[in-house]
Amino acid sequence: MSIRNLDRMYAPRSVALIGASARPGSVGNVLLANLLGAGLPGPVRAVNPKGGEILGQPVFRDVASLPEAPDLAVIATPPQGVPQLIGELGRRGTRAAVVITAGFGELGEAGRQLQAEMLAAARPHLLRIAGPNCLGIMAPGNGLNASFGHVQPAKGHVAFVSQSGAVVTAVLDWATSRGIGFSHIASLGGMSDVDFGDMLDFLAADPQTKSILLYIESIRDARKFMSAGRQAARLKPVIVIKAGRHEAGARAAASHTGALAGSDAVYQAAFRRAGMLREFGIEDLFDAVETLSTRSERRPILGERLGILTNGGGVGVLATDFLIDEGGRLAEISDDTIAILDKVLPRTWSRANPVDIIGDADAARYTHGMEALLADRGTDALLVMNCPTAVVNNLSAAHAVIEAAEKSSKPVFTNWLGDKGARDARAAFQEHGIPTYDTPTGAIRAFMLHVRHNRNQRLLMQIPDAPGPDRSKHDRAAARTLIEKALGEGREWLSEAEAKLLLAAYGIPVVETRIVASGAEAAQVAGELGFPVALKILSRDITHKSDAGGVALGLENAEAVSEAATRMLRRVSRLYPDARIEGFTVQQMVRKPGAFELILGIVDDATFGPVILFGQGGTAVEVVRDKAMALPPLNRVLADDLISRTRVSRLLEGYRNQKPADREAIAMALMALGDLAADHPEVAELDINPLWADADGIVALDARVRVMPAKSTGTARFAIRPYPVSLEGELVDRHGRTYPLRPIRPEDAPLTDDLLAHTDPEDVRLRFLSPLRKLPRQLAARLTQIDYDREMAFVIFTDETRKEFAAVGRLSEDPDRERAEFAIIVRSDLHGHGLGYALMKKLIAYGRARGVGEIFGHVLRENRSMLNLCDDLGFTRHPIEGDPSLVETRLKLR
Repeated sequence: MSIRNLDRMYAPRSVALIGASARPGSVGNVLLANLLGAGLPGPVRAVNPKGGEILGQPVFRDVASLPEAPDLAVIATPPQGVPQLIGELGRRGTRAAVVITAGFGELGEAGRQLQAEMLAAARPHLLRIAGPNCLGIMAPGNGLNASFGHVQPAKGHVAFVSQSGAVVTAVLDWATSRGIGFSHIASLGGMSDVDFGDMLDFLAADPQTKSILLYIESIRDARKFMSAGRQAARLKPVIVIKAGRHEAGARAAASHTGALAGSDAVYQAAFRRAGMLREFGIEDLFDAVETLSTRSERRPILGERLGILTNGGGVGVLATDFLIDEGGRLAEISDDTIAILDKVLPRTWSRANPVDIIGDADAARYTHGMEALLADRGTDALLVMNCPTAVVNNLSAAHAVIEAAEKSSKPVFTNWLGDKGARDARAAFQEHGIPTYDTPTGAIRAFMLHVRHNRNQRLLMQIPDAPGPDRSKHDRAAARTLIEKALGEGREWLSEAEAKLLLAAYGIPVVETRIVASGAEAAQVAGELGFPVALKILSRDITHKSDAGGVALGLENAEAVSEAATRMLRRVSRLYPDARIEGFTVQQMVRKPGAFELILGIVDDATFGPVILFGQGGTAVEVVRDKAMALPPLNRVLADDLISRTRVSRLLEGYRNQKPADREAIAMALMALGDLAADHPEVAELDINPLWADADGIVALDARVRVMPAKSTGTARFAIRPYPVSLEGELVDRHGRTYPLRPIRPEDAPLTDDLLAHTDPEDVRLRFLSPLRKLPRQLAARLTQIDYDREMAFVIFTDETRKEFAAVGRLSEDPDRERAEFAIIVRSDLHGHGLGYALMKKLIAYGRARGVGEIFGHVLRENRSMLNLCDDLGFTRHPIEGDPSLVETRLKLR
């Protein structure tokens, strides 16, 4: 399930509290008081077997005696009876419940069984459950407080979703004292049913929610979370606080990749891929709530250049330092602005940013300084600071700041330092919706929150400037043979030679490696390859060969090879007496003076599935720990972003006499690893260390691959559904002509513009309901960077060269797969070939295979050809209320 019946949960017409109590201070008593005091328009019913009256409300003895079926039930009774209650409520027509009661999944097997019975009772009625073991839920704008929290929250535009009820009460207490309101508050507790993915989907579509804050301890359904998170983050800021950043103990890992891939690093990669902003501490959480509550759509931050106005030079410098530490930019004020300020400020002002207007600055000086800085084109936002002094009234200065801020289209942040003397000023800022913070660091964090959100949005909307690896050139069959051979022999690890053959099958350059049984054979093979060579021990029982003395480099002749083999066997047998020695590998030494040593890898995370790692490699990789992680699949933009998040990326750009490394080759290798993980779910761990990279390209010197029987088929374990290669094929028009067909890819954005260029303006208007000759870049990114788990767009090429689109057909599902909207466009010179009809049949078949209940489309009444096509395929027509120019066509699929 996803958002189904969540509207009944958060905007109920009636509520029943089962477990109401007359005992003051009890959970059942506080719940009833909160429900009655929140202002719900409909009735609140109390249920308790004793009957009577509580808080002036009549008490019903059981669910059957309720005068109507409540939209929402709040349950605070012993756990053993909850499944039966859920069943009774479902049969009466209740569609949502909040289970406050504890004693379910958190108590072991018996509790998990009870939870399963509760969900089984809810399932036939599509009854949604929040909890169990939770504080409850609130929707202040709808008059709902179904919680035992200690305050009634104010109405606002921030949604807060938390696994922890204690964190909810702390945030509510803090926010209420500052007049900060919320659109929704959800304590998810045990997440037996409604989880973060469901809430993100629900809140993304909620017009009252302008921003979303999450407090996460764990994720239950990674793919749903990622799909919902990516959708929500495209529409509004999503900020996440993740608890449990450090594991109690590092797990033993046989590869460098496994050792570097801590669970928190994977969560960080997931949040980044979803476009979410991550904060780390409880203070950051409070700052985030305040920042989101004062986020202004009228005054958005459109750039990253911050101006600072202060009456204290020292605090201005501190703010600047913190801004730079956070990756921000200090605005450079223009000469014209300096000239204006020279006329209105004392001669001792700083004449630079930060603008120090001196300690005796009065309200007029703040006004003049703000007006000049806000008018400067090089300033995108302004931080105004005040240090308390005995010679001026800082409250009058605050009112001057408020007046100047309200006249400007640029955002203003404030920091009035001190405690008692600053309270009235802060209250005035809060009253006028101007962000105010107790410390300079809080104000800078708030500004950078907006900056990072803008950066995330740009990353989400970037279009790859080059295609990824040609998947048709991947030798999947060869890779499959290597993996099945190892598994058939009961081996977890491929040999080095096998690992390199696997990489080569996916287009990653490798050093030729031969397997030999003895030192004499190694000397002979070395002569065939050409000296110098590297000799390595071959044993499935030795993970890191260099640590065991199992690597000899730069061997110049056959005698040196034989001697190295003898010494190696002696050393290894002493250090690893039980290791099975299968022989040696011999490879030609690659000479790349100045090449960078990198590590690339795959690790299978228990929550998010395959994760790609990139960083600085070599024998000290776990000491240097210069690494970044990303969830596959990757396109060129995402691969470049992964590389750029490491320190070694700056070296790859070249320095002094060092030429830049071939960054495209590195990015292509990272994308190929994503393809490999998608094609072969048996790959549990993979290391390329080192991968040498220089201006001439890349080469993998060493590789380790761990394989295990797949726990799931295909790409089911991926948190983000990869490109579905199985859907590639062809489409035949009514004349028997065949056209190549495949799902759309991010790099297809330029071809969408070419399609519009080959389509008559009138046909474009009928498709997009407005005239377009070129898609806006943001729309082009949105239409080509799709979530294959919720949307599909099939592209048809004009011919086998695959350089031009003939048509595009799209099907976009709602989160519940109840409905999916279709859209089709065929270039004008190919009308009459039946491409639209064939493409619609393809979409219908795809929707039916996905289990979609109904597909629909909004079609202009004048678009006779599309309406006739839909008629031929069995669609029905329905008017759209309020828009007589459109018709909704619908086709039931189940």
